[in-house]
Amino acid sequence: AFCRGRVVRVPQGPLIRVVGTEVVIPCSVSDYDGPSEQNFDWEFSRETPDFLRIVSTWDSTFTSKEYQNRVGQGDIKLRRSSNDAVELVIRNIQPPDQGTYKCSTPSTDATVQGNYDAEVQVKVISDGLVVSGIKARSSPSLKLSEGDSFKLRCSAITTSPEHTHLHVTWQIKSGATWRDILSLTHEGKFQPGPGYEERYRNGDVRLDTGANDTYQISVSQALQMDGGAYRCLVSEWVRGADSSWQKIQEKSVEIASVAVQQTALDVLISTLNVSVTERDSLDLACNVTTDRSGIFQAEVTWYFTTSPEDTLSDAQVLLSMDHDSVVSDSTLLSLSRVDRNSYRLLVRDVDVEDSGYYICQAAIWVPQHNGSWQKVVEGTSAPVSVVVAALEPDYEVFLNASKTPKFSDDPTELECRITNAQDLEANTRFTVSWYYRLRLRSDDVVPEELLASMDADWTLLLGDRSRERTQNGEIIFSKKAVNTFSLRIQWTSESDRGDYFCVISAWSRHRNNSWVKSKDVASAPVSIFWATQDYTLTVEAVRLKPFFVAGHTFEMTCKVSSKNIKTPRYSVLITAEKPLADQSNPNGTTRIISLNQDSVVRLEDWTDQTRVDGVVLEKVQENEFRYRMYQTQISDAGLYRCVVTAWSPGGGGMWREAVNGLSNPIQIDFQTSGPVFNVSVHSDNQMIYQGELADLLCIITTEGMALEPDDMSFDVSWFAVRSFALDREPVLLASLDRRGIMTQSRRNGSSDLSLERISPLEFRLRVYSCEDHDFGNHYCVVTPWVRSATGVWQREPDIKAKPIFLSVKMDVLNAFKYPLLIGIGLATVIGLLSCLIGYCSSRWCCKKEVQETRRERRRLMSMEMD
Repeated sequence: AFCRGRVVRVPQGPLIRVVGTEVVIPCSVSDYDGPSEQNFDWEFSRETPDFLRIVSTWDSTFTSKEYQNRVGQGDIKLRRSSNDAVELVIRNIQPPDQGTYKCSTPSTDATVQGNYDAEVQVKVISDGLVVSGIKARSSPSLKLSEGDSFKLRCSAITTSPEHTHLHVTWQIKSGATWRDILSLTHEGKFQPGPGYEERYRNGDVRLDTGANDTYQISVSQALQMDGGAYRCLVSEWVRGADSSWQKIQEKSVEIASVAVQQTALDVLISTLNVSVTERDSLDLACNVTTDRSGIFQAEVTWYFTTSPEDTLSDAQVLLSMDHDSVVSDSTLLSLSRVDRNSYRLLVRDVDVEDSGYYICQAAIWVPQHNGSWQKVVEGTSAPVSVVVAALEPDYEVFLNASKTPKFSDDPTELECRITNAQDLEANTRFTVSWYYRLRLRSDDVVPEELLASMDADWTLLLGDRSRERTQNGEIIFSKKAVNTFSLRIQWTSESDRGDYFCVISAWSRHRNNSWVKSKDVASAPVSIFWATQDYTLTVEAVRLKPFFVAGHTFEMTCKVSSKNIKTPRYSVLITAEKPLADQSNPNGTTRIISLNQDSVVRLEDWTDQTRVDGVVLEKVQENEFRYRMYQTQISDAGLYRCVVTAWSPGGGGMWREAVNGLSNPIQIDFQTSGPVFNVSVHSDNQMIYQGELADLLCIITTEGMALEPDDMSFDVSWFAVRSFALDREPVLLASLDRRGIMTQSRRNGSSDLSLERISPLEFRLRVYSCEDHDFGNHYCVVTPWVRSATGVWQREPDIKAKPIFLSVKMDVLNAFKYPLLIGIGLATVIGLLSCLIGYCSSRWCCKKEVQETRRERRRLMSMEMD
């Protein structure tokens, strides 16, 4: 179990082969060293110690003269199956080829281990197998009808000197290949071919042995697949030395050609097109004819479909009668057998849903030996069209307006009545659908819009136009009587003007208690319209104080007048158009404060937290409003307007927007000759290294009128753009308001910053322990505040300085100084420790004296020992 060496293997002999057949002897090698592809040599001996060389995989001159012709003609050749296995192939083996065959492998191992050759004995016996067919004297061809039976026989005998067994297989060829039907194996077992297992178990396909070594195949109930050429295939088998069975030869003989004619089946419905009236009976007959003889039974199935293009898998199964004459149960449908070839379908109390196409399908079943039935043929008739005429009720529809609006928000009520109803059945009910169409003065056609409809269960289905108003209770649909439906609009608006009409639908109950619409009748349209005048709204803005200066109170009034609006209320919005508009407002208009129709005040876009109560909007009279702005600033300069919206009362206590109006502008302009402020950013060193301190100065200069330092104050904010081209959003670093309160934004790195005022007009930003993410364009934004002569602080416009770029570099020497020193120290310590361990080991642990004997080298070594 612990040994390992080269192993060469050949089959265990003797190998018994028949003269004239092809012999294949495999040889393989395993557990070897060297290259993966191994070479092989084959030799032969006729019971003598000397071997004749046959063929080799690596030496073309290896073959002996006795075998050169056969090897050159290809009668003997080597066929490689893998890198470590070959096969010796001998075509048309003869008695002189009987003997011992040896397979050898040249050594590729470093040492000689295992076996390098193996031998196998081949025994050649004479051909004693005779296969013959027993055919009919008249013709080798058989013509049968489907369902008939036939038998075929063949003879097989062997006179082999060895103890061999025969394997007999009957095959059929209906195309390009032969298929197995039934076999009697060399082990005495019956083996059906693919597709014949069920017929073999049922006894329809049998294989019997008879006298004089005959083998007979019997086929009962011939099918279409049984047509083709039949042959008897016989192979001879012998048991080898390893107790396994080996096939030594094979012969076949064609017996006959069999043609099976398919059973004919015609399925026909006697009537092509049928037209019946609702509540009558439908009678259809299916005629089934066939040329089948003997015992058989028919199976009939009726199908229904609404389209002649549908397949049977898509159609509905109505009734079916199997081959035992058992009919599936149904209340209104019946299927009966009139005679041997006719089957009747009766549908009682038909309705409109029974209109469509009817199909009859028939199948022929024949009995089997085991008592079961088998379907042999199937046919389908052409579809027959059946039209069921509906019994439509007769009635008329009348629509009138019981209430019509004269003004907006007046109620509207329409009534839809069913009149002159005739030929109504007990199982009939009516539903209504309401429609609206916009009325145009031109001849253009406008499609109608569905307001609401009812299904057969009187469930209300709302349209998109009326869904929200119906859910709010503004539109009401109701059924006042059996023949009366109503539509009520609680508060009619201008958008409701137009034409209205109703559609009454009649529904009939069918056999399955379902309701089907049978008829629709539409009413004449009713027009809902009243004359209206356009709303007018005039707004006038008046400034109460013609002149004022910064710090005073600005006051203006808005007077509103309207026409053709019933009991209006007004909502007011104050807007401002400033010279320096905010970029967030594309139209340059700022919404300041508003007052709605319920007198609720709301601050819109007023963002000055120091003057939250600095603007007031109040209602002086029903049509007059006053706006005040306290402690005006220079930044408040601009055009101020009143935007007024008139509202009229709508339905349900709601207010409806009527019209909008815009006042004339009132301008606030401060004529001052104050100082002009300029801002710049300066730094002594714009290129610093990581960890150093960066100083940035925001310098403010003034031009024009000189001011005392106590009359000036500034709000300073520092921003940074982390890019070279100013293509990103600025980031707020820190801010310092005029009261000296500093606000710093949240930072992600380890650097820190400070913002301080070093002189009345200079502010310094310091960044401590700079990192690489502190680079970028830096600038400051200054908001000046100036104290007026009245002691009021005025805010000047914001001033933005031109940015400067701050670059942060890395100090390579300082960054790598400590890692290099630590690495050199560790390497030195580990090197000295390694030398010490090596010296100690060689001195005391691994000391050994080796005595080497001198060897003569005057002779060459043998090649096999290399």
